[in-house]
Amino acid sequence: VELHSPWLAKVMLWVFTGTGVATILGYLMVPYARLAELTHNELLPTMGREFLEQPTITKIGIVIVCLSFVYNIGMTILKGRKTVITMILITGLIGLAVFFLFSFYNPVILTVDKFFWWWVVHLWVEGVWELILAAILAFVLIKVTGVDREIIEKWLYVIVAMALISGLIGMGHHYFWIGPGEYWLWLGSIFSALEPLPFFMMVVFAFKMVKQRRHQHQNQVATTWALGTAVMSFLGAGVWGFLHTLAPINYYTHGSQITAAHGHLAFFGAYVMVVLTIISYAMPIMRGRPQGNSVTAQRLETAAFWTMCLSMFGITLALTVAGAWQIALQRLPDAGEALG
Repeated sequence: VELHSPWLAKVMLWVFTGTGVATILGYLMVPYARLAELTHNELLPTMGREFLEQPTITKIGIVIVCLSFVYNIGMTILKGRKTVITMILITGLIGLAVFFLFSFYNPVILTVDKFFWWWVVHLWVEGVWELILAAILAFVLIKVTGVDREIIEKWLYVIVAMALISGLIGMGHHYFWIGPGEYWLWLGSIFSALEPLPFFMMVVFAFKMVKQRRHQHQNQVATTWALGTAVMSFLGAGVWGFLHTLAPINYYTHGSQITAAHGHLAFFGAYVMVVLTIISYAMPIMRGRPQGNSVTAQRLETAAFWTMCLSMFGITLALTVAGAWQIALQRLPDAGEALG
């Protein structure tokens, strides 16, 4: 099925790009306080928060782009075959648009602000994006392995259910130290400890599908990207997330370089790699090469794959060592001077 409105997709691409470039130039060329004045932040104050520091006009642009994207994909799905994969994809995209609306809610009380701030940051990263990730990964695996859709969809049901159960309540690990009730120490710890499970299941799912494949797709590097996405997501979001998610450990590690190590690898695995996976599969088809690029091109792409993965893993290890040293110097000593 062809995209419902290619022209809308092109327009929104340029709107998103233009808005992003203009916003970044504003950050670089104008003092932030002046940028708030120029964009009339006083009319609807939303600026000044980490990751949500965009001017209000930029946030409105993001909402327009997200809603247009959801509309375009949704109408395309309605015209074609309704499958579990497409339903999970559109559910994730709708959730992405809905939860971003909390970026417009900017309460004066800092604890309340942080409480709902995570409804954007966490529920994107560890909530609705996992649905989008699982849907894209499943689509590519169907195409490159030829495994029955029914088998892949059964795996998807379990993975998505586990992702939502653990991810939604697991948001409590962000509530440990910002002021809500102590029950979040238990809820956040227990359900956060479950969050690696859907990522581990994704690894098993990906390798099992490749093992059971009915044919050897000539675009082998796309398969490599798909497997790499599952593995790096599990390592970054699963393993490194679990390292510091339990409340007694997080007491010492929160806000340290351990968090940065987890964030770098998790974002690379769950965001960057799945995008590169679908590009690796779809771009040759769009260029008239449905069986993939040449062997030489695929070898070069495979080398790029390993270079990126090993480099990111090296960064993660370096940040982990730095975080452990930081905790030993700053968090463990009883003397107040350690924080100086």
